[in-house]
Amino acid sequence: MRKILFLFIFTFFLVSCGSTKNTGAVPEAIIGSKSSKPKPVRKVKATKTATTATEQEEEIEETEEIKPKETRENIIDYAKKFQGTRYKFGGTTEAGMDCSGLVYTAFQKENITLPRISRDMATKGILISFKDIEEGDLVFFKTSRKNTITHVGLVVEAKRGEVKFIHSTTQAGVIISSLDEAYWKKAFVEVRRII
Repeated sequence: MRKILFLFIFTFFLVSCGSTKNTGAVPEAIIGSKSSKPKPVRKVKATKTATTATEQEEEIEETEEIKPKETRENIIDYAKKFQGTRYKFGGTTEAGMDCSGLVYTAFQKENITLPRISRDMATKGILISFKDIEEGDLVFFKTSRKNTITHVGLVVEAKRGEVKFIHSTTQAGVIISSLDEAYWKKAFVEVRRII
């Protein structure tokens, strides 16, 4: 009975966050698609109030723009701090995390709330072409026989056609992998831009 229970639990973890192959076909909708939507910019307003009689007539208002690139870099840097963290289904802490927990936690650090499950994350942001991939984008995969997204990673490097992403795997925990690796190339589904 213990062997059957062990096999059941092992199979569940194997399927949950990346372990089987997929067809690897890149959907035609992403190849060559172009998005003309402007990139979002968060604005924070700081207001100074006058302290002297002459300053009372003047109110200084400053607008500080937090650039999307800076936000993406902060998210990537924070995610990299979890490298080496073990895999834990449903985890979002240094004690252990799964793929969507890593992405959720990294974005949450910048006050950007994403769904907690990878298939739900795949409904957010803008679907972009693979050739337009940038650091900070999310890459989604189908790693089981189900016809649904089961794995997510955060792009940490996109140079000269090579894409590296950070994610949490059942076997190695939080690591950086390349989309050039055969397994991930076959399981790849789409790229989405949140910021």
